[in-house]
Formats: sequence, C-alpha cells, structure tokens
Amino acid sequence: MDRRDFLTATTAAAGVGLSLAAQQRLIAQQVADQKPKRVGLIGCGWYGKNDLFRLIQVAPVEVVSLCDVDKKQMDKAADIVSQRQKSKQRPRLFGDYREMLKEKDLDICLIGTPDHWHALTMIAACQAGADVYCQKPISVDVAEGQAMLSTARKLGRVVQVGTQRRSTPHLVEAKEKIVKSGMLGKIGHAEVCCYYHMRANGNPPEQPVPDHLDYEMWTGPAPMRPYDGLPHKRWWRTFMEYGNGIVGDMCIHMLDMIRWQLDLGWPTRVSSSGGILVQKEGKSNTADTQSATFEFPQLQVTWQHRTWGNPPDPDYPWAGFIYGDKGTLKLSVHRYDFIPAGKKEPSLSGTAVFDPPDKYPEDKTEEDMELHAATANRAHQRDFLAAIASRGRPIADIEQGHISTASCILANLSMQLGRTLTWDAAKGQVVSDAEANALLARPYRKPWVRPEVG
Repeated sequence: MDRRDFLTATTAAAGVGLSLAAQQRLIAQQVADQKPKRVGLIGCGWYGKNDLFRLIQVAPVEVVSLCDVDKKQMDKAADIVSQRQKSKQRPRLFGDYREMLKEKDLDICLIGTPDHWHALTMIAACQAGADVYCQKPISVDVAEGQAMLSTARKLGRVVQVGTQRRSTPHLVEAKEKIVKSGMLGKIGHAEVCCYYHMRANGNPPEQPVPDHLDYEMWTGPAPMRPYDGLPHKRWWRTFMEYGNGIVGDMCIHMLDMIRWQLDLGWPTRVSSSGGILVQKEGKSNTADTQSATFEFPQLQVTWQHRTWGNPPDPDYPWAGFIYGDKGTLKLSVHRYDFIPAGKKEPSLSGTAVFDPPDKYPEDKTEEDMELHAATANRAHQRDFLAAIASRGRPIADIEQGHISTASCILANLSMQLGRTLTWDAAKGQVVSDAEANALLARPYRKPWVRPEVG
C-alpha cells in the first residue's frame, strides 16, 4: 500500500464513523501490508527490548542492528531477536551508536537508553535518515528537547515518544465517553500523583568496572560518578546526574495523559517544593517527596509523589484525577472510574484491555514483561508506523513529548531555586529570570558537545 492509498483508507475509516477497535484493526492490516522496515535499537535494556519486541509483533520489520555499551546485555537481546523475527537473522552488534548510524541503512531507530543519552542518539538517528521511536522523557534539560524538536522538524522525521498512555485503549475510551461528551461538566482542576516505593535507597561500595561494560561510554555527556554497580539496571534512576528523579520518570506519563485528555498546551507558570525528607540513608539524590503545580490558561494541574508511606487512594497509587462540576474522572494504567457529583460510587468504569493470550504467547515468558502495558505499546507502535506511512504526526509526537518533559524539568528547577517560574513558550525561556534560564542547559562532560537548536 503506497502513501496515497494509506491516507485514503485511513481517512475513509474515520469519516464513516468506524469504532476505535475497527479503526485499529484497519491500521493493523495496513501496517502489516507495508514493505518491511529496517530497524535498529540503541539501548538494549528493559524498555528498549520491550519496545522492540512489541514492534516485531505488529509489523514485518527486519532488525538489522543493535547497540549497547554492555556486551552481555546486547548479546542476550540479539539472541532473542534472532528467535523472534521472521528472517531468524542475528542483527549486527555495535558498542558505539555513531558506528551503527554511520551505515545509514535504517528506516527506524528505537532509543531505549537512560535519559541522559536520549538527545544525542535521537538527533544522530534523524541525521542518519531514520524515523525515531524515543523513550520518555525525551531529554534531561529543556535545551536538549528544543534541539531534538528542531532537528525532527528541519529533517522531516517522524518521532514518536514512548508516552503510550495516549494509545492505551481504556484511556482512549475514557476520553471519548466522558471528557469529550461533556459528562464532567465544567472542568476546573486536575491532579496527578505517584506513591510507588520505587526510589533506590542502597549504599553499595565502589567496585571495579566489569569487562563487558564500557562505563566511560555509558556515562557519556553526564558527570562521571564512581562505579558502584551496573547503573543501567535501573540504579541510574536514583541519581539526578542521569535524569530528573520521580518527576522526570513518572510525572511525565501522568501529566502527558492529562494534557492529552484535556488538550492542554504549555503551562504558563510552574512551582514546586520538596526534597529528601524521609529516606536519607542511601546514596540517592532524588527527592522522596515532591509537590508541583502546573498552571495552564484553562486550569491548574497539581502533582504529588512520595516514595514512602501509603497512597491516599489504594486503587490509584499512580494516577490522574480530573475534576468537573458534574463529576470526577479517575485514570490509571489499569482502570478508570467516573463518579458523578454527589455520588460515592462510579456510574461508568473501564479496565485495561489485554490482547488475546494466544495471540502473543511470548508475552507470558518475557523477562520483566509489563502485561498491562503491552496492548497499549503495540497500539503505540502501530500509530508510529501509520505516521511513517503518511508522513504525518504520531499521537505522541516529539513536540508533545518536549512539552511534557520540559514542564517536569521546570518543576525540578522551581524546587531547586525555591520560586515559581513563569514560562514563555514562544521564546522557550523563563520570564525575567537569568538564573533559571542558565539552568535550562546542563553542562556536558568533555569531549561530548551539546546539540544546538538548528
């Protein structure tokens, strides 16, 4: 199916009012009919493999290249790829993404690295001619995100961000049935939160770097920390050197979900406070407690996380809540509930959708598999492929990923500086705050050079 036929069929499906499920079936068939795409993955850890394996499940792709600084991790991924892809071929292996991209033979490149490597790899993949699927958050600072967006637009690349709540079936249903239909009435406030005990609080000793890991390359543009264990086994998430803490990891998902549900753009003001208030025994320098307020022209969205204690609502420990004068909508990766004003029990509910268990049997035995997210991830990959075919914008386009990522970064900067930040989206700057603007770009460790906004 060529681009014109694809666009005609997809537009026709929407125009005749096909159900969401019917539209997704049509897109799935159209994707399956496409010429196989040549695919590469940079970062063969948990979610890099997760994204790649979901892509293999929904499209006739050929994984030709893998890149990782951990040889054992990369070899393991290559073995699985050779078992799962139709050709049974083992992909080429690279320890340096620049060598992989030098081949310029990829149609699609997936970025599954830790956050501090997203910007350089995504931009290089675009420059090498690939469309990109990049994990969230897209960047560790605002300036990186600006450079990523400008590169994608300048080169005409399709870039999908891994904020797959936008492709989660029961959340799509909630948006259609409740938000868009007006069941909430006048919407005046939203909340997002995370109360998972996910902060690493260990204090491991320094140790020799294992032979199979290139720690210098793993660190890349980030500050060099003493080696105290495999950082890419999620230990990196507990350090601000490589990411943006719980806000950068978890708030972005839920804030992005609320922005999508309510069609919100940039916040105009961001404020935040918190710190390490309880879990002070380990090495981690990420906040164990943090609140933030994102002020949009339409309403405020507030965030709260604690990596200790109990959640206020045990059914919604990582969630979003939208408040209208006619009711409240609760949203999570597992379910949604609409509670009419003045009532205690929901009048409309939905739960996570799972693909038939016999359709993707490999899901049952895959290491670290997130079954609740698998169906959404597959839908997100199909949307990405549909956008590649049409050369249009995917549902989680790089611009939307940039807005959600930068908003969370601004919350951390507000907490660091101890004041509210007023954001000028047109200029990409904090209003009348030179100190804050200086923090929009983190220093890069030599010899790595920051990407520029082109």
